[in-house]
Amino acid sequence: MQPNLVYLFTKPPLWLAVFFALTTALTLFSFLMAVRQSMPKRTLPLLAGLLIWLLLLGLLASQDLFLNLNAKPPRLPLAVVLPLLLIILLFVSRGGRRFLDALSLPAITYLNTVRVLVEITLYGLFIHHQVPELITFEGRNFDIIAGLTAPIIAYFSFNRPVLSTRWLFLWNVLALLLLTNVVTHAILSTPLPFQQFAFEQPNVAILKFPYIWLPGFVVPTVLLGHLVAIRRLLISQP
Repeated sequence: MQPNLVYLFTKPPLWLAVFFALTTALTLFSFLMAVRQSMPKRTLPLLAGLLIWLLLLGLLASQDLFLNLNAKPPRLPLAVVLPLLLIILLFVSRGGRRFLDALSLPAITYLNTVRVLVEITLYGLFIHHQVPELITFEGRNFDIIAGLTAPIIAYFSFNRPVLSTRWLFLWNVLALLLLTNVVTHAILSTPLPFQQFAFEQPNVAILKFPYIWLPGFVVPTVLLGHLVAIRRLLISQP
């Protein structure tokens, strides 16, 4: 079955692009705060590296590089592979694990609040025929629950610690499952050779600027946060 590509080159409204750009900036700021609280000297170098990556992705997307669906191999994975490889490197290397173990767990937990803004963005993109209803909160995407509960879990785990670490661990596992669910549906709704869902309105937004930052930065950052938290909480168990 061939996907409907009528809206492939249609640009979403400017306000939505600005809204998501600010969401990306908030994600970047929140992650840097998680680093700065324990490793202030690494904040500026990390900021420089992440800005270069975001600018590179933005430049490539603004040139419609990812909209060429006939390219072989597909170009979209280029935006995802490097962040995933970096995450793997951080976990398998001794220096990487030291870096991860120094990240602020409260900041990492509060960071998940940006998922509410991401869900608002996705719904706006759905209204403008850029993503299928499938990956919004009206479809099979329940990720907004993680975003809404993140500040509550963070507050009662760290600011006013009345919850045990088991609750924080359970929340991270469930929130990771929610993330996995929406990412899976989003990938399988993209007009690539392995598309399985939403042929009537495929996920074309992530092929465009600034929405390329969602798979290329925002999602990997949230994923890293959950993996870090789960690892730290497992290690701390008696």
